[in-house]
Amino acid sequence: MTTSSERPDLAVVGGGIVGLAHAVEAVARGLSVTLIERDDRAVGASVRNFGHGCVTAQAGVAQAYGERARGTWLRLGRAAGFWAAETGAVVVARAEEELACLTELAEQRGGADVALLSAAQVTDRVPVAADGLLGGAFLPRDIRVDQRRAAGAIAAWLAAQPGVRIRWSTPVTGIEEGVVHTARGDVEAARIVVCAGHDLDRLLPAVTDDAGVQRCELQMLQVRAPGGAVVDPAVLTGTSMLRYPAFAATEGARRLRARLSAERPELLESVVNHMFTQLPDGDLVIGDTHAYDRTPGPFDVASERLDELLLAETAALLGVPHLEVVRRWRGTYASAAGEFLHARVAPGAVAVTVTSGIGMTTAFGLAPDVLDSL
Repeated sequence: MTTSSERPDLAVVGGGIVGLAHAVEAVARGLSVTLIERDDRAVGASVRNFGHGCVTAQAGVAQAYGERARGTWLRLGRAAGFWAAETGAVVVARAEEELACLTELAEQRGGADVALLSAAQVTDRVPVAADGLLGGAFLPRDIRVDQRRAAGAIAAWLAAQPGVRIRWSTPVTGIEEGVVHTARGDVEAARIVVCAGHDLDRLLPAVTDDAGVQRCELQMLQVRAPGGAVVDPAVLTGTSMLRYPAFAATEGARRLRARLSAERPELLESVVNHMFTQLPDGDLVIGDTHAYDRTPGPFDVASERLDELLLAETAALLGVPHLEVVRRWRGTYASAAGEFLHARVAPGAVAVTVTSGIGMTTAFGLAPDVLDSL
């Protein structure tokens, strides 16, 4: 049991990016914080992603959160000592429908947010094959971070701030007004934010039942960059235009979906968002596919086929015969009809989950609104 002198202003359950974002915001407001994490470091969706702050392709509140978050990411990169940069993103158009999508979005957002590129300008920025390339767009507001180091670096920075305690390897067993019950004793706090991600149903099943939360499993790979290519921006393709709302709302994207349904149904069936980013060591992170279930099965006969699909798509995009695989993995995140789950679970306690796969993009923009609600 914590003593009254240790009672923080805020307890945060979950040491992934969403939980860390709430702790960072609390520190900025001068609050004392105890962060509680069941593992001894972040090992989930917060490190198994592209490290891409996909700001421009969002719409509505998610875009507003992304815009707010990008500045926090850049400041934290400097303060906590991990790489974060305004690299932008390049979206590649290899079909008339894709070019129409980008042209429509550029007309809506303006050149400062979406700058159309010729085919030659695309290949000047990223090492994609010129064959069949029609053009593309540069999204200068997008950012990238070193996703393998960011969560750990932010946690270390937080631990060094006055009034912050981090309790690693501490499973949470229940939430009540003013109390977080853990396997290592109770933690009392004036306010509580639960950021348990896709495992929120293990702790608060009624909340996830009401929201219709499922798990989304995705497949990703790490490959050697052909010829030691250097790629600063994130690189998105036509399937990304079907994935992200600002693209998907255009007429070009609607026509693209219809064409792929007839010609490449396997891309839609596997909900492919084909894109890649580069790690600081030079390797490329490529992906990804999406499969949804409340309890994903332990055996997946399609796993190898999906990996081969991603590898073939990337090899064709880069204009190389094959790619050398370094690592393969699955990611998991919470998925529901809305983009964000924000539910009151007890007086002074809320549960918060990003249910759209954009936690890295939006968490640092979401957290101020959540703390305001408390």
